[in-house]
Amino acid sequence: MNRVQSGIPGLDDLLEGGFPEGSTVLVSGGAGSGKSILSLQYLYFGAKELGEKGIYVTLEEGPHNLLWNMQRFKWDLLPLGQEGLLKIFKFEPEKGKLSDIDSQIDKIIDETKKLGAKRLVIDSITAFEFWVEDEGKIRYAMYTLLEELRRMKCTSLLTCETHGRKEESSRFGVEDFLVDGVMMVYFIPPHRAIFVKKMRGTDQSRKVHPFEITGKGCVVDPSQEILWSAIKD
Repeated sequence: MNRVQSGIPGLDDLLEGGFPEGSTVLVSGGAGSGKSILSLQYLYFGAKELGEKGIYVTLEEGPHNLLWNMQRFKWDLLPLGQEGLLKIFKFEPEKGKLSDIDSQIDKIIDETKKLGAKRLVIDSITAFEFWVEDEGKIRYAMYTLLEELRRMKCTSLLTCETHGRKEESSRFGVEDFLVDGVMMVYFIPPHRAIFVKKMRGTDQSRKVHPFEITGKGCVVDPSQEILWSAIKD
C-alpha cells in the first residue's frame, strides 16, 4: 500500500508511515484543539517539500483570515498559490438548498481535477448542518464527494467540530462510517492530545499521544502515552 506523508512530525510513526493513498480521514475535536492547523500543515508540507498540489476548502473562514491566522508559523502560502501548488476555495451554499450544495460539491471535484490535486482539506464539514438540516441529505452529499475523491486517489482530510468529549468523534453520527480514518484531537488546557480511532489498512497506534502546537506547527510525540482516563468528558 502506498503511504502519503502527513508532514506532522511524529504522526506518521502512528500510521505505519502515513495515510493510505486516496483515503479520506476525519479530524475531529473541540474548539482550539488544532484541527485546522494540522490540516493546513498537511497541505503545506505536500506542496512545499514534495511538490504535491493541494486544495483547502474552507466553509467558514475566508482566505485572507486563514492566511493571517497562519502567519505565526512563517508558512509561505502565497508563493505556493502563485506557483499553482496550493489553492484556497471558499464554499458558500445557500441555507436549505441541497441542489446548491450539490453544485458546490461539483465545483470542488472540478477544481480538484483541474489542479491535479493529490491532497485536499475540507474545513469543516460541521458547517453542512447550517445549510442542510436533513441528516440523510448530508450523508448523501458527503458520500458523493468522498467516493469521487477516492476515485481520483486524492488523499483528503475533513475536519469536524465536536463538543470536545472524549468519546465524540462525529457531529452527525454518520461521518465515521463514510471515511477511511478517524483522528481525534483534544485540548485539555494547557495540554493537547491525539488518538487515531481508526485507519483502514493500517495497524495504527491504539494509544493516546501528546500533541503540541509549536512555532513551526503541529508535533506529535509517538514515544509518550497519555492515559485515557486523563481525558475528561
